[in-house]
Amino acid sequence: MRVIIRKTYEEISVEAAKLVTSRIEKKPEFVLGLATGSSPLGLYRELINLNKKGVVSFKKVKTFNLDEYYGLKGDHPQSYRYFMNTNLFDHIDIDKANTMVPDGTAQDWEEFCRHYEQKIKEAGGIDLQVLGIGSDGHIAFNEPGSSLASRTRLVALDAQTIEDNSRFFEDKNQVPRFALSMGVGTILEAKEIILIANGKNKAKAIAQAIEGPLTSMISASALQMHPKVSYFLDEEAASELKRINYYKFVEEAEKKLGKEIF
Repeated sequence: MRVIIRKTYEEISVEAAKLVTSRIEKKPEFVLGLATGSSPLGLYRELINLNKKGVVSFKKVKTFNLDEYYGLKGDHPQSYRYFMNTNLFDHIDIDKANTMVPDGTAQDWEEFCRHYEQKIKEAGGIDLQVLGIGSDGHIAFNEPGSSLASRTRLVALDAQTIEDNSRFFEDKNQVPRFALSMGVGTILEAKEIILIANGKNKAKAIAQAIEGPLTSMISASALQMHPKVSYFLDEEAASELKRINYYKFVEEAEKKLGKEIF
């Protein structure tokens, strides 16, 4: 794994955008896995900027989002489809027919989840998956205790997740109690993964995910099993890591070699 640490959130967002852009330049028909929440917003702003400058095009790109609140329509202001349209898709040259977000209104959610997995396979698999991390160490909506082999499914949200996400709603009671989410096993099938985290409130989860034991109680720790993961962290999110000097040494070695070291 690579651990890229910068002083500010803006700097890590720029670095993450450089990586995503470089991958799309090499393969225009790219399959990109996307996340919602505050962590990837800086990345999305930078991708919009690069698209408007003509540095990168999304015309042939396909996207799959990690999750969606169950029970919310796509035009609900707190739905993840609405989030993606507002914060990325409406501002780049992507064909929205190629943007897939789980359907929060699917009546037969089991069949929908099977269909979603099949669509990913038909697209050739996800080339690069963007992740954030919850304060309790979860990725997507794979709450503590989720199987590390789990697939796309309906999940019940943890009390901590509901509390963390309540800031986006007028009242905590309005936060949906269920979501459709890619499983940990689904995420690990992506060819490459990047995880973006910023702020002191993510420091403990980041330390557990990167340097702690592999455990279903911290679903992000499963990324230790993936051969190609890059973490983009600001100094606050990285503050509880014990091997910061080593991660910086590896990045310096990458610069000398002119090649990424995982």
